[in-house]
Amino acid sequence: MRQSPTLKKIAENLNLSISTVSRALKDHPDISSDTKTKVLALAELLDYDPNPYAVNLRTRNSNEFAVIVPSLSNFFYHSFIRSIEEDARRYGYSVIIYGSSNDPAIELEILKSCKHKRVSGIFIAITADTNDVDQFIKLDAQGVPVIFFDKVPSYESCNKICVGDAHASSLAAEAILAKKTKHVLGLFGNKNMSITQARLKNFTEVLMKDDPNINLIIEFATSSEEAENIVLKELNSNKKEFVVFCMSDEILVGAMKAIQRKGLKTPEDLGVISISDGMIPQLYYPEITYAETSGFKLGKLAFGRMMKCISGSPFVQTIIDQSILVSGGSL
Repeated sequence: MRQSPTLKKIAENLNLSISTVSRALKDHPDISSDTKTKVLALAELLDYDPNPYAVNLRTRNSNEFAVIVPSLSNFFYHSFIRSIEEDARRYGYSVIIYGSSNDPAIELEILKSCKHKRVSGIFIAITADTNDVDQFIKLDAQGVPVIFFDKVPSYESCNKICVGDAHASSLAAEAILAKKTKHVLGLFGNKNMSITQARLKNFTEVLMKDDPNINLIIEFATSSEEAENIVLKELNSNKKEFVVFCMSDEILVGAMKAIQRKGLKTPEDLGVISISDGMIPQLYYPEITYAETSGFKLGKLAFGRMMKCISGSPFVQTIIDQSILVSGGSL
């Protein structure tokens, strides 16, 4: 088998030291033009390509960012990753994408892999059951910046980039109140997640403060299938006109499937409003009214914070991207 050319091989052929060859390839000013020309010519002739793993060992840096998300089928995360990749490419970095399958054990295995690869930084949306982020904090302290986004820990002393959960749920509640609806079904995600708690708290407070007599039913769904079953059950038992609020795109998909199975239409038969990245609401007619939480915008904020950390920023920061209400025809 033909062996790949190495710095040592180039050095032996030119009767130079390995360090001289290495500096010549990096265009170091201490190396003469004549030597650089010879080294570059032989490197091209031998089709020399630096071993990235060897480079990582020497520099302790891979020029790669890791993005860890609970699910790879989530459009919000697709938007976030696209944003990170766009900016990373501009700065000479590549991006490795990991799916934790919403499993803390897999999440830790991914973290170990990131350490071995010597990634330059990590963007992570933690799983619903991640309670201990000590390993991430330790890695950050060792010089590998960790930016938590979207699904973030309650731990304060870390960099967090969040959507405006309180603001988004407030916008949705205010839009419902404007319709003078007396019956509301609120569908929320995993009740252990800080994102769910924030959205539930603000949605309930805004809704009940303005109209304490409103009939508000709160349910929790950890999948679109659960959301579908909850809405079907409510449609079968409640004959009154009501509005369905969906905390996320995943829940919205399940709710709309149930509504379509019953042959109902929005807004004639019932209203629907969601918190969303914006893609899923456009798949329906009329389009679903939603409070926007943009994965793409969040990616821009997260990448900006990452580069400041890499540049030596000594403090942690929580950045919140506020929402806007996008009116469709479903409410």
